[in-house]
Amino acid sequence: MKKIITISLFLTILSFSSNATNYRTIPLAQKIELKAGFTFSLNENVKISYDSKNKVQKKNAEFLKQLLQEKTGFTLKIAKSSNKSNKIILVIDSKIEHPEGYKIIIGSKKIEIIGKTEAGVFYGIQTLCKSIPDTIGIVQLPPVEITDAPRFNYRGMHFDVSRHFFSVDFVKQYIDILALHHVNNFHWHLTDDQGWRIEIKKYPELTKIGSIRNKTVVGPYNSGIYDTIPYGGYYTQEQIKDVVRYAAERYINIVPEIDMPGHMLAALTAYPWLGCTGGPYNVAGTWGIFDDVFCPGNEETFTFAQNVLDEIISLFPSKYIHIGGDECYKTKWKTCPKCQERIIKEGLNTDSLHSPENKLQSYFITRIEKFVNSKGREIIGWDEILEGGLAPNAVVMSWRGVRGGIEAAKSEHKVIMTPNKYFYFDYYQSEDRANEPLAIGGFVPVEKVYNFEPIPTELNETEAKYVIGAQANLWTEYIATDKHAEYMLLPRLAALSEVQWSKQEQKNYADFLIRLPNLIDIYEKRGYNFAKHVLKPTK
Repeated sequence: MKKIITISLFLTILSFSSNATNYRTIPLAQKIELKAGFTFSLNENVKISYDSKNKVQKKNAEFLKQLLQEKTGFTLKIAKSSNKSNKIILVIDSKIEHPEGYKIIIGSKKIEIIGKTEAGVFYGIQTLCKSIPDTIGIVQLPPVEITDAPRFNYRGMHFDVSRHFFSVDFVKQYIDILALHHVNNFHWHLTDDQGWRIEIKKYPELTKIGSIRNKTVVGPYNSGIYDTIPYGGYYTQEQIKDVVRYAAERYINIVPEIDMPGHMLAALTAYPWLGCTGGPYNVAGTWGIFDDVFCPGNEETFTFAQNVLDEIISLFPSKYIHIGGDECYKTKWKTCPKCQERIIKEGLNTDSLHSPENKLQSYFITRIEKFVNSKGREIIGWDEILEGGLAPNAVVMSWRGVRGGIEAAKSEHKVIMTPNKYFYFDYYQSEDRANEPLAIGGFVPVEKVYNFEPIPTELNETEAKYVIGAQANLWTEYIATDKHAEYMLLPRLAALSEVQWSKQEQKNYADFLIRLPNLIDIYEKRGYNFAKHVLKPTK
């Protein structure tokens, strides 16, 4: 009697061999069906083909060529589309259901990567290349049919460049890392109390003055110790356009964040008339939350915000514009004559749930939302925008746990789940803090990231549809270098990618750990710095 080995077991066995083709990648595809027949020989004579009329597919073909060269050492030629053998063929097929869905069909004579859109083809390319071992020379690919599509349409990763500034080259590398993990939204946190990082031509003082702090706290935020080194940096609009193009080629949308009405000390330092007291203000040299925020009683504040957003919208084609709305202390509003006059004029009266100042923040957010909507875009805000009443069309990013997300979904607002206790990658990855780089606190290991479920049980089937995705955040108060940022990101991003992409019933942490070493091989080959806690045997 012949022994029968299941596909799952067979592929698990393959995963232990670094020299074997392994289709069980991260994130795990929905369906992997091994087929009978001969292997496809990936050698120097294989050609890549696509519909020559499709310029976007040309980019995909070039991307595939580059990845395969890294894997095999072969520089494959790109040829016109045909059904002849010994080719990797990139195909668009409208019959595939999901816009980012794809199929990979490998036979003995050809490989087809088929997507409903060019984005689907791109994810197929990523999966194929992650399946191939880093073996310079000919690779044998067993016949297979892979069918895949993401669970969530919004798959986000955030990066704060305000607390510490990062070069354009590293931002592009960050985007490459996101693409490797099938992330399709890069949330770029560009402004905060500690520095304004994007050129706004109408307001040059934002970068001339607001991008530079005179000192930075050393060690924990409350240490009372500061250096005496001015710290600055910002992106020109040409650099922004370059990064936007770079991300788009990897099917990543950039969601810019200009945080308001709080977290605005850098802007207030440049333009003190935007605040309630008129200053003077200083770009913050420490971390935390500050009393000095925008003055919503001042009509010029709205003019400023709209002019800034006009330039932001012209630079970023994103459907979503993030306007923050978090951690806005309202102390100055309570004593500001202009703010109190605005409260009276707009009838922002106390009720059982909201103070007048909470309603003033809602008034501010709603006005900004109307402006952004008038430009054909939608706003995203942190879950504090629920306080005082939610702006009519706002998307809520739920970071203080999931309660805000539940409330927003029940009110038929779109939600992105990003709870800090699961998805704040600036938190420690190990409880052995003495041997870890300084972090803001908390404890978020890989397993905790992996086991988070974005759809709360409190939501019914209709309400659950408003949860459009999940995102993790990398704040950089204590992260000043490229290698430190990579370390905090990886391999937690691998766990996040399966939360975002894979179906809930497919997820299995033990199986994830079996598949992880193949992805880590890629990290090592590319020179990424990553945390190794999950690779250590447990006692």
